[in-house]
Amino acid sequence: MRPFEEPGPEQVDISVQIDAFQETWYGQALFNVIDIAIIVAVALLIRWLLHFVIRRTVNQVVTGVKRKQDVSDTQALNAASPLAAVRVVQRTRTLGSVLKNIVNVTIGILVVILVVGTLWPDILGSFTLLSAAIGAGLGFGAQNIVKDALNGMFMVVEDQLGVGDIVDLGHASGIVEEVRIRVTSVRDVNGTLWFVRNGEITRVGNMSQGWARVIIDLAVPYTADVDEVEAAMLGTANEMARSGKWRSRVLEKPEVWGLESVSADAMVIRIVMKVRTSSKDDVARELRMRLKRTLDDMDLTLPSLSSVVLSGFDGVTRVKGAKPPKTEPSPVVERKAPSKRLLRAMRAANTVTGTGSVPTATDDPTPKDTP
Repeated sequence: MRPFEEPGPEQVDISVQIDAFQETWYGQALFNVIDIAIIVAVALLIRWLLHFVIRRTVNQVVTGVKRKQDVSDTQALNAASPLAAVRVVQRTRTLGSVLKNIVNVTIGILVVILVVGTLWPDILGSFTLLSAAIGAGLGFGAQNIVKDALNGMFMVVEDQLGVGDIVDLGHASGIVEEVRIRVTSVRDVNGTLWFVRNGEITRVGNMSQGWARVIIDLAVPYTADVDEVEAAMLGTANEMARSGKWRSRVLEKPEVWGLESVSADAMVIRIVMKVRTSSKDDVARELRMRLKRTLDDMDLTLPSLSSVVLSGFDGVTRVKGAKPPKTEPSPVVERKAPSKRLLRAMRAANTVTGTGSVPTATDDPTPKDTP
């Protein structure tokens, strides 16, 4: 060793400095922010990956069905594909929507727990001690949320409804746009978007599953030949069912169910046609137009109804309330006291005959029945 050798620079321990910086309040705040940012970034990445997998799976199923039916969009699929294929598409989209909501809720809960654990490491242990009391309180307050979630899961699993279905949920009716864990979004014919809680849905009327039936009641004059009218109606419906535009929408041959009612004003004949659910309204409008032209060719004029009785929902919205007819009360003859002239005549008669007392003006001159 050299006698005049200068000592080298001191070795700096970076880990010790980091630990010392972390002990300060601003160091703790900085590290907490970094941990929370990492947790949120990882959660968003996992959410994006799961949503990508779900969306990719749903698109593959829908694209496979469309390719198999050789169509390019969902509307064409509804008109051309078998009923089972349409149901597969609707059910797949519904399950994809529900799975996305489950992923969002699960990741959100995990992120909250991890962030709370990062900011207050000892709070989770204390929370465990209070879990029984908090769980009992949440049991009363969150029972509706649990009911909504379970009912929504059962509706999806049992295939009661799906995205794109036309349903009647009691509270609202229209097209299902989204099925979530707690609520179902339904858009009605006016464009109003209804959010119906799944726990409040006690019945589901699905008008998109399987098939639909067009029912038309046609009123004809009482003097018309029923057999001739029925044959003309059936021929018109069969011609429409065989036409190129409507052939794929009609599932079975039309049927005439016969005479539904007979009155002094008209006879009502019913004709039905089994069609696809997505084409019910279009088929019904076209069939009404063709039947009207057929009656015009037969020189039959539809009878005019003398009165219209509203029933069901139409009657409820239009009838304001019961209004009984107003009647005038029966006239009552008031009893009048006898005049002074009559009293003088009665006194004179009593004086001559020697009978009893003479009634005064306050006495009732009408005789009373004795018991």
